[in-house]
Amino acid sequence: MYKILLFSFLFFGCFSIKAQRIDAENIYNHIEYLASDYLQGRATSSPEEIKAARYIAKKFKQFGLEPMGNDGFYYTFNYKVSKNPHDSTSPKTEPREGTNVVAFLDNGAPNTIVIGAHYDHLGLGYDHNSLDANPEGKIHNGADDNASGVAGVLELARYFTENEITEKNNILFMTFSGEELGLIGSKKWCDNPTMPLEKINYMLNMDMIGRLNDSSKKLLLYGIGTSSAWNDAIAKTNTYFSIKSDSAGIGPSDQTSFYLKDIPVLHLFTGQHSDYHKPSDDIEKINIEGEVKVIEFMIDLIQELDNKPKLSFFKTMNPESGKMSFKVTLGVMPDYTYDEKGMRLDGVSDNKPAAKAGLKGGDVIIQLAQFPIESVKDYMKALSTFKKGDTIKVIIIRNGVRMEKEVVL
Repeated sequence: MYKILLFSFLFFGCFSIKAQRIDAENIYNHIEYLASDYLQGRATSSPEEIKAARYIAKKFKQFGLEPMGNDGFYYTFNYKVSKNPHDSTSPKTEPREGTNVVAFLDNGAPNTIVIGAHYDHLGLGYDHNSLDANPEGKIHNGADDNASGVAGVLELARYFTENEITEKNNILFMTFSGEELGLIGSKKWCDNPTMPLEKINYMLNMDMIGRLNDSSKKLLLYGIGTSSAWNDAIAKTNTYFSIKSDSAGIGPSDQTSFYLKDIPVLHLFTGQHSDYHKPSDDIEKINIEGEVKVIEFMIDLIQELDNKPKLSFFKTMNPESGKMSFKVTLGVMPDYTYDEKGMRLDGVSDNKPAAKAGLKGGDVIIQLAQFPIESVKDYMKALSTFKKGDTIKVIIIRNGVRMEKEVVL
C-alpha cells in the first residue's frame, strides 16, 4: 500500500514543484532491507552485519564505483571493546573484526568529498546501549539509526554516478561499522586511510535523517564551525528547513573521527525521538518524503561548494568530554526527548535497583542523594560518584506529586 501511495506522489508531483533528483522508492527499499528482521539489528561484527555490508558493496559495484577499502570494497579492522562501554575500568573482550564499506567516484579532481554513515546497530539488545527497559533478545532494527543514513549514502552514490555535476571534487562513499561501540570504524579508517587525508575537502555525515517533523521542518547541523564556508553555503541552498546548528566538530557520531584529523565536517540529523535505541525504531515510522528533502539539500550544498576553493578548517570549542566511570547502575532508561527540568524515565529494567525501590516509567527524577538533577547530564555526573552497596535517597515527581524513594545500589 505504501508503494502505491509513493508512486502516486511521484506521478502527480506532490513532493515538490521541481523534479525530484532523489528516488524515494530507492530510499524506502534500502531502509526496508537494512532494517528488516532478517538482519537481526546489524550488531557490530555479527553475521547479519556482514550481510548488510555485502548489500552495500553490491550496490556500490552496480553503480560503477571503484573499490577503496583494504580488501576490495571492504575495509576490515581489528578491535576490542569493554564488556561495559560505560565503565572505563571494565576489561576488554577478545579481539573482533569489523568491516567498513568504501567506494570511490573518480572525477579526476584534486580533492575529495567524503559522504558517510554508519550501518551497524544494536542487534538483539545484548550490548549496553539499548534504551529499552528489558532489551535482551529483542531485534533492534534501527530504521532511523542508521538505515536512514546508509540509504542516503547509497542514493547519493547512484545520483552522482549518473549525473556528472561535480568537476572539482571526487567523492568517497563510506559506511562505517562499530559506531555504536564508540566510532570504531571511522576512527580506524582515519588512522590508516586508503587515500591521503590531505586530499579530503570535507566530510558529510548522515546519522538519523529519517524522522523529519513535517510541522517544524527542523534539521540539525553539527560541525558548522569547522569551516568558514558552511554558513554562507547553507544560507544559499536552504529553502525549506528550519536549521538548528551547532559549531562543535566533536559529537556522538562519525564526523568526529574526521574532525580530529583537521577535516571540515557537517553532521545532518533530523532529531531525537522516543524510539531511539529501542526495538520500536522501525521503517513504519520513517518519513520517506522528509528524508528525500534532506538528501536533495545535500546535493544543492555539494554543488554550491563545488564552485569554491578547498574548504578552510577551523578548530572549534568542543563540548565537555564527560568521561565518567560507572561502578553502579540504577537500571533506568532516560527519556531523551524530555526538555523540562529533571530526568524523566522512559522505562525501568526488571530486578534492578530502581525497580526494587518502586520507580516507574514516567517518573521524573529531580534529585539523586545530595545532587539536584535538571538533565540527563546531571544524572550521569551524580551516578558516577556512587559505588556498589550505597543507599541513596531519590526524589521524584510522579503525576505532579513529589515522592522520596530509597534506592540500594
